[in-house]
Amino acid sequence: MTSEGLTPAVPEGAGSATGSSAPTAAWRRRALTVGAEEEYLLVDPVTRELRPEAQKVVSEAAAELGERVTTEITCYQIEARTDPHSSLADFADQVRTMRTAVVRAAARHGLGVVSSGTPVLPQPHPLAVTDGPRYARSVAMFGALDDEQTICACHLHIGIPDVDLALRVSNHLRGRLPQLIALAANSPYWQGRDTGYASWRTLAWARWPAAGPPPHFDSTAHFDALVEDLTATGTIMDRGGLYWDIRPSHHVPTLEIRAFDATPTVADTVLLAAVTRALVATALADIEAGRPALRPPAGLLRTACWRAARDGLTGDAVDLRTRRLRPAATLVERMLDDLRPALLDHGDLDTVTAGWARLRAVGNGAERQRAAHRNRDSPSDVVDALMRAVGAA
Repeated sequence: MTSEGLTPAVPEGAGSATGSSAPTAAWRRRALTVGAEEEYLLVDPVTRELRPEAQKVVSEAAAELGERVTTEITCYQIEARTDPHSSLADFADQVRTMRTAVVRAAARHGLGVVSSGTPVLPQPHPLAVTDGPRYARSVAMFGALDDEQTICACHLHIGIPDVDLALRVSNHLRGRLPQLIALAANSPYWQGRDTGYASWRTLAWARWPAAGPPPHFDSTAHFDALVEDLTATGTIMDRGGLYWDIRPSHHVPTLEIRAFDATPTVADTVLLAAVTRALVATALADIEAGRPALRPPAGLLRTACWRAARDGLTGDAVDLRTRRLRPAATLVERMLDDLRPALLDHGDLDTVTAGWARLRAVGNGAERQRAAHRNRDSPSDVVDALMRAVGAA
């Protein structure tokens, strides 16, 4: 992916968090920018199986999207991205037109598009891997881990060009990861069966050596030293191989939040974007006020993320403050209450209120996939529902 599409506007007066230009109200005088990368799967609309036609569809979609659409590691996946936006309405419009362009391009080749964290039906083996030296190197280095790379995510970028400040914000966001995973869960099926998890993608992705919740970083030097160690030991190929759920982007000046399954609809992406931007704005306010980040033990945070991936919004979740179980929806509602000032500042409160009410009524993506399956006990019905949803508002 190139760096052109997600370069954010920098608020006047912003700078390093460790020097005299520490985070100030300048960061909140204008709306933080938000951008998205979305990954989609190509399927045969008749058999509902994956189809390795990504290069053809990308070439077709590029007539409308240019460099904002590209291939991924497997030939069954497409990635598309937005520009950075201060206006959530403009962001929503571009996600909608982006999806429409991809769906239209796929249809010209007799293909369907789904936006799901995992494919529903069994995937081909061996996988058709996209040509390119980086992908070949990854397969050679990581072996069978790449056999599961038909998983798809939604990555959200919030414009923070200062790495030191981005790392401090990351420290504040770590404790919110279980709620974000539960909100976005949209991958209950794998190899044609229900896994018992709301987000199987989260579990599959966690197998990578530098994935899952990021460490709590004491400084930029701490981050740089760890990256150097991971690279020197062959754990990652380079900074692009940091697959943590939150990271300073390696190619654009943003903080990248990567905990989300690919979302079924435009409205789901927009809800996550509004919540994520509010989380970052709230973290900036907490940093400015000297309020410390919640710092759960790494093992407990990982456990909480596992529980969120299993139960989604329908079960219990780990309350990292009390270290006890509480209903997942209750913890999400508490988080949204905490974000209310930032949502008001950005004009996003109504969108989030309506989006959360919708999820309470129809469920997150995982619940909707299972509902489609229950009608006729048919995995094909799930794929059909996802194809209908991908371009829906």
